[in-house]
Amino acid sequence: MNAPTAPAEFARAVCPHDCPDTCAMRVTVKDGKAVKVTGDPDHPPTQGVLCTKVSRYAERTHHRDRLLTPLRRIGCKGEGRFEAIGWDEALRYAAERLKPIAARAPEAILPYSYAGTMGLVQGESIAARFFNALGASRLDRTICAAAGAAGLRYTYGASLGMHTEYFEESELILIWGSNPIASNLHFWTRAQEAKRRGAKLIAIDPYRSLTADKCHQHIALRPGTDAALALAMIHVLIRENLIDRDYIDAHTLGFEPLKARAAEYPPARAAQICGIEEQVVVDLARAFGATRKASIRLNYGMQRVRGGGNAVRAIASLPSLTGAWRERSGGVLLSSSGWAPVNSGALERQDLLPGWPSKLPRLINMNAIGDALLHPGDAAFGPKVEALIVYNSNPVAVAPDSEKVAAGFAREDLFTIVLEHFQTDTADYADLVLPATTQLEHLDVHKSYGHTHVMANIPAIAPVGDSRANTDIFRGLARAMGLTHPALFETDEQIAANALRWDDPALAGQSWETLKANGWAQLKLPEAPFANGGFRTPSGKCEFYSERLEKEGRDPLPDYLPPYESADGAPELAARFPLAMISPPARNFLNSSFVNVESLRSTEGEPHVDIHPADAHARQIADGEIVRIYNDRGSMQARARVTDRAREGLVVGLSIWWKKLAPDGRNANQVTSQALTDLGGSATFYDCLVEVEAAH
Repeated sequence: MNAPTAPAEFARAVCPHDCPDTCAMRVTVKDGKAVKVTGDPDHPPTQGVLCTKVSRYAERTHHRDRLLTPLRRIGCKGEGRFEAIGWDEALRYAAERLKPIAARAPEAILPYSYAGTMGLVQGESIAARFFNALGASRLDRTICAAAGAAGLRYTYGASLGMHTEYFEESELILIWGSNPIASNLHFWTRAQEAKRRGAKLIAIDPYRSLTADKCHQHIALRPGTDAALALAMIHVLIRENLIDRDYIDAHTLGFEPLKARAAEYPPARAAQICGIEEQVVVDLARAFGATRKASIRLNYGMQRVRGGGNAVRAIASLPSLTGAWRERSGGVLLSSSGWAPVNSGALERQDLLPGWPSKLPRLINMNAIGDALLHPGDAAFGPKVEALIVYNSNPVAVAPDSEKVAAGFAREDLFTIVLEHFQTDTADYADLVLPATTQLEHLDVHKSYGHTHVMANIPAIAPVGDSRANTDIFRGLARAMGLTHPALFETDEQIAANALRWDDPALAGQSWETLKANGWAQLKLPEAPFANGGFRTPSGKCEFYSERLEKEGRDPLPDYLPPYESADGAPELAARFPLAMISPPARNFLNSSFVNVESLRSTEGEPHVDIHPADAHARQIADGEIVRIYNDRGSMQARARVTDRAREGLVVGLSIWWKKLAPDGRNANQVTSQALTDLGGSATFYDCLVEVEAAH
C-alpha cells in the first residue's frame, strides 16, 4: 500500500536574478520538492505575473544536471572532467592551496562575482568579509551598470528615479535603450496601460525590438550616439523655450554652461551623428517639451559604449529642464536602487581589511579579467593572480574578449574555485567546484532597481543534495583557513537582520521581523521624488555642471564621445570591420542563466544574428545561412536572419549562449573588447565593430 503524500505547502520567495522587476514568488512545495513557482498576486509590482524564464524556476532547481556534491578536477582545464568528493575533503583541499598564497601574497587571491543572485546575504556578505580578512585583491564590479550609475551619481547624487507604477499616468513615454518585453515585463505592463489611456510610446534603439514593434514610433539611431541625440533635444528645448525656468533656477546647477554645450549640437549635426532625419530630432524634443507628464524609461543597453556615462548624464538632464519632475508621472527611471537604505558597511565589513582604512588592496576591473589573468605580475600591477574564487557569475561566457578570458582560466598554475548550480563554461576550468543552493533553498534580503520595495526570501525547501548556501561555503572556507574573526561566522539570520538601515525614514516602522512576516515593505518616499528638488548631490540640485567631475579632471558637462569602434572614432578599423554589433539579451535567457534549461533553450532555438537586407546583399548572405562574425579579437558562427529589424550597418546577436551549448563552441563575447566606459569603468559590449561573411 502506497504511503499517503503530504498536502502541498506554499512559501514566499523573491526572484534573485539581474532584472529590475525583482518579483515576489509563491512556491508550491510537495513532499519536500518545489513543484510550481508563480508570481505573487498580492505584491503590487509583481501582480501575480512572472516572466517565462522564472516561471520555470522549479525546473531549474530540480534540473537533472544540478550540481549536488563537491567536485575536484581530474582532467585538463576546460575539459570539465571531475571526481566527486565530500565537503570535508573539498574544504581541506581549498585551504591547502590557498593558505600558502595568502601567507606569501594575499593580493594574488582574487574574487570574481556579480549578480548571479541580487541578494544582499548570498551576494557580498560573508564572501566579502572572507576576502577582506585575507587582504585579497578587490574586484571592481562594473560589468553591467557602472557607467549609468556614475552618470546618475554625478547628476542626481545616486541611482534614483521615478516610481514604476506612475508611468501608466504619463502622456509620453520614451523607452530609451530598453526592450522591456524581454527584460522589464512589469514596466511594460504599465506602459501598455498608459498607451490605452492615450499616451504616446517612442522607442529609441538601434534595433527594432519586440518592444519597438509595439510603440507608436521607433527611432533607430546608430549605437553609441545617444548623447548626441539628447544634447540636440536640449538644444531645441532651450531654443524654442520649452523649458521650466522656475524649476531650473530653483533646483538645478549649471544651466548656462549646459546651454552653451547644447548649442554645439544643433539638430542637423545630431542627425548626421545618429544616422536619422533632422526632423525626427526636432519633433522628439518638441514632443518631450509639450507636456510635463513626460517620462523616460532608460535602460543599460545605451550605456555599454565608450560615452555611456555622459549619455546618461545628458538624458537625465531632460526632465529637470522641462520641470517634468513636478509630476509623479514625469521624470526618468534608470535605476531606483539608491532609494533602498542598504547597510553596506555591516554587510561587507571593510574594517576586516588588514590595512583599513589607510591602505587598501589593489583593485582589478572585472571587465579586464582576461588581461588580469594573463599578466605575469610586476611593480605596477602587483603580484600575479595565483588563485581565483568565482561565485554568482560565469565569466568564461559573459566577460568580454573571451579568447583572453579562456586563456587566462586555462593556466595550469592558477588555482580556481567555482561556486555553482551547474557545470557552466567557467566550471569546466575549475580545480574545485562547490555546489551552491538556489533561491528556493536559502535565506536572503533583496532591494530592487526597478521598484521601491525591499523584500525577504524565505527558503521553501531544504538544500538539494549536498549543496550549500554561498554564506555556508565561505564560512567553511574561513574555518578551514584558520580564520577566527566572529564576523566570518555570523548566521544568515544575523546578517539579514542588519542588511538594511532600519532607522532610515524610508523604513519607518519596519524591522527584519516584520519584513519576514509580510514578505515585503514599500519604502516611504514622495510620489514625485524631486518635485521640490532634494537631489542627493552636494548642492542638493540636479547638477548639469558637476564640480566633482571637474575636480577629477573630467569634463564637468555631458558631451557626446564617439564610440571607440566607429567610423568617427576609428576610421581605419571601420574600413576593415564596417558593421557595428550589439548583443542584447535573448528573451528566453537572462545573461547566461537559464541557457541550460531545455524548455527555454529549445524556444530560443540556436545562436542567430540579425542583419539588414542591404548588408546581407552586399555580402551575398542568404536568410538562414550560417555566417561567421569576426574581428581581430575572435570570431563566432550563427545563423543569419536577414531583416530590417537591424538598421543598415548594424548586426544584432541576441545573447548570451553558454559556449558549450553553441554549435561552434563560441558566443558573442569572442568579438567584444575589454575597453572601458568614460565614467564608472563599465564594459563596452556594444562598442564593437565586426565583419560578417558566409561560413565555409
